[in-house]
Amino acid sequence: MKPAPFDYHAPQSLAEATGLLARLDNAKVIAGGQSLGPMMNFRYVIADHLVDLGGIAEIAGITLAGDTLRIGAMTRQRELEFSDLVARRCPLLKAALKQVGHRQTRNRGTFGGSVAHFDPASEQPMMCAAHDAVIEIASARGVRRVPFAQFGLDFMTTALAPDEILAAIEIPLWPQGHGWGFHEFARRHGDFAIVASAALLTLGPDGRIVRASLTLAGVAVVPVRLREAEAALVGRAPEPAVLGAAADLAGAIEPLADIHASVDYRRHLARVLTERALGDAAARAAARTTP
Repeated sequence: MKPAPFDYHAPQSLAEATGLLARLDNAKVIAGGQSLGPMMNFRYVIADHLVDLGGIAEIAGITLAGDTLRIGAMTRQRELEFSDLVARRCPLLKAALKQVGHRQTRNRGTFGGSVAHFDPASEQPMMCAAHDAVIEIASARGVRRVPFAQFGLDFMTTALAPDEILAAIEIPLWPQGHGWGFHEFARRHGDFAIVASAALLTLGPDGRIVRASLTLAGVAVVPVRLREAEAALVGRAPEPAVLGAAADLAGAIEPLADIHASVDYRRHLARVLTERALGDAAARAAARTTP
């Protein structure tokens, strides 16, 4: 199929793009087009106007400000995948990006586009949840910042208003020497996750866990932070029994069922993948903190 007729707009600045959205009816923003393009071709989405962000340099690029990694919305996934800065300071993100689509889609796909699209099985919203990211949103009315925990509202539904553009994602970085782990199960490499699990751990001088982040994707309409499991880990030594108990809590969730997996299968995957991610995170954290 082909998309319904639409008018194409190619603004050269963020102000021009937000101005277009403020005055055009039924306008959609296109970033990399890896999700919106097929949806328009199937006429799942019908737009009267398409506003292309590809020419707006001010919302692309990776910068470091103190302990915050700022990712412009139009930054290509491939650029993040091969960024030395991301590899050094945000290794969990680099690991997750290797599971996103294929080389061709990562060449075109953008980080901001995937976050705004908000597929619950996508790795990129999951990374925002794991790191407590802040989303910068622009419109003709100005700029607002939304904690990621308040950004996702429902299945593929976010806090973005029709006249707003996701401009940047700010990721508070974990201290250097933290441990991380990422495991995903999909039908084929490059497919969306049936279940994915991400773990971040920081150990204190005594080898005990002082901070933990555990996140699941593919199990609900939004990425899920396992707050109870995180709290259970803090203050404990990262021993197999402790990590296994946290993984048990991951396996006790109430996930969605669909044509790809039953509730019981997703629970099983959540437990197994979380235990693996925690094991990797604990090993990496211990290797970095051992005198």
